[in-house]
Amino acid sequence: MLVAGRYRLGEPLGRGGMGEVWQGHDEVLGRQVAVKLLLGDDGDESAAMRFRLEAQTAARLNHPQVVAVYDFGEWEGRFYLVMELVQGPSLAAELSAHGRLAVARVAELAAQTGSGLAAAHRQGVVHRDVKPGNLMVDASTGALKIGDFGIARFVDETSAGLTRAGQIVGTSTYLAPERALGRTAGPESDVYALGCVLYQLLVGRPPFWSESPTTLLYMHVDTPPESPRLQRGEVPYAFEACLLRMLSKQPEERPSAQEVADFFAGTSWRDTPQPLPSPVRSAALPQAPVAAPVAVPPRPPVMPPPAGQQARTTTYAAVPPPNRKRKVLLGAAAGVVAFVAAAVFGASLFASDSGTGGSQPAPAASTAPDPSAAPAEATVRPKPAAPSPSKYKKPQKTQKSPKPQKRGKDDDD
Repeated sequence: MLVAGRYRLGEPLGRGGMGEVWQGHDEVLGRQVAVKLLLGDDGDESAAMRFRLEAQTAARLNHPQVVAVYDFGEWEGRFYLVMELVQGPSLAAELSAHGRLAVARVAELAAQTGSGLAAAHRQGVVHRDVKPGNLMVDASTGALKIGDFGIARFVDETSAGLTRAGQIVGTSTYLAPERALGRTAGPESDVYALGCVLYQLLVGRPPFWSESPTTLLYMHVDTPPESPRLQRGEVPYAFEACLLRMLSKQPEERPSAQEVADFFAGTSWRDTPQPLPSPVRSAALPQAPVAAPVAVPPRPPVMPPPAGQQARTTTYAAVPPPNRKRKVLLGAAAGVVAFVAAAVFGASLFASDSGTGGSQPAPAASTAPDPSAAPAEATVRPKPAAPSPSKYKKPQKTQKSPKPQKRGKDDDD
């Protein structure tokens, strides 16, 4: 079939809400194109107006990440739109084939999509239907292309004349909260939708899902998204932080499309927490060789406190109050123990001296049958310095305990 005497249609590529897309060939310029034909619904004038608006909107955009528009016209009562042919699958097809994509691949797609949306936003164009099916990848170059500006609108114009009262145009799975509340879509709405797409590419499912469209809209408005790291731990922290910002409920809290493009085009999204210092790092210092390494964690260095907190930090780190109290108690206890030990030692010495001067220990020494008891008793008992004759008279008599030895010797003779 030859459209407008110039574009010969080949295989069908897809069908959307307003039209069907065919692979075509431009007989005049000799190149492959994609031809989009408006569905034959003559009673829906708003569809025809949106179709014309798509052609005008895409024609204003000239960016590597936006599908280029070549021609627009009417043929046999139907509008047609001739566009750049992207030889490759959409992200929806990649999700169906792989379930989820690699983290680096998702970051690359985020940078390209953000760049294309930023170019549209600079021209005052809001896409309003960012979803995996409208994001296509060129198989030959790997470049991402944003297509289907069928429900796009200009920021400085109203779209009330293109939709029925109370009708929300767009895919509810990727619908921004402000749009679910019936408010006007802005560039932040595209950023939210892109965040939903990136979340699905990472985890394998969108951040919010319900069989009920009404419940799904309420989830976009009220329910916070779950951390993607709970489902995929290798997602970097910086990547997750930017993605959750894109999914903020308030439009003013989201980054712009250009900020998203710049962030994922660089290396900041790869940021991960740095590991703690390893004992291996201290190997550079001169140390004596050891037989076997001891797995002892290194002591953390003492960092200088911030300005304004020198006194409190130094007081706490230098001498904690419980240590001073403990030292005082230990010193007092040691003193008490030393005093008691000295008292006991002195009492024992006094008791020993009084026992040798009394009359009770004498008979025990005199009745001892062992001849060696006398020399032992003499060596143990010290000699008084200046004894009084009347006081030590009886103890001197008791010193005659060796008499049994004399009598024994007499008996032997």
